[in-house]
Amino acid sequence: MAPEAATSEAVTNEPQARHIVYCGVCTLPPEYCEFGGTVKKCQEWLEKNHPDMHEKLYSEEAVAATLSTLSVDAQKRAAKDSQKKEAKAAAAEAKAAEAKAQAQVLIKRVERNKRKYVTAVSGLEAHGMDLKKVAKEWGKKFATGSSVTKTASGGEEVVVQGDNSDEIFDWVVDVAGVPEDNVDCIEDKKKKAT
Repeated sequence: MAPEAATSEAVTNEPQARHIVYCGVCTLPPEYCEFGGTVKKCQEWLEKNHPDMHEKLYSEEAVAATLSTLSVDAQKRAAKDSQKKEAKAAAAEAKAAEAKAQAQVLIKRVERNKRKYVTAVSGLEAHGMDLKKVAKEWGKKFATGSSVTKTASGGEEVVVQGDNSDEIFDWVVDVAGVPEDNVDCIEDKKKKAT
């Protein structure tokens, strides 16, 4: 009996792993979200997913206790810094939304040999899509080969074998949520060598 008691006691004395919560917005621990620049979004996420921790960090008593430890000048600087960070985050968010709204998706149907075509799609990365995943999905959907290739201009495009430009147009508009005005279909013909 004595050996069994000794082993169970040794197991309880070992250090246990800690469970740390990370913010779903800025990926920092919630205690450090104020340094990330997305404080408002982080607070909303924390209140929704971990209300007990939100109460501990952002209740009126906790904020008052934190501010009471600062001097008057430090409080003014902290308020000014938080306003600057909020304005900077809002400006960056607006700029990203504007860039996404103006980004064009080009769908090109390129003739390879006589009646063989390839469809090349560029501009998807501006809309937050992972090109490799899109290429794999299109390969399955259209039962054909598709890949991500580098363009001469340095960008990347998805190349799908066959003339799938109409189906790809529908997918980009319906599934990806790109506005129709931002999608252009172009038909390229291969020049014959003379």
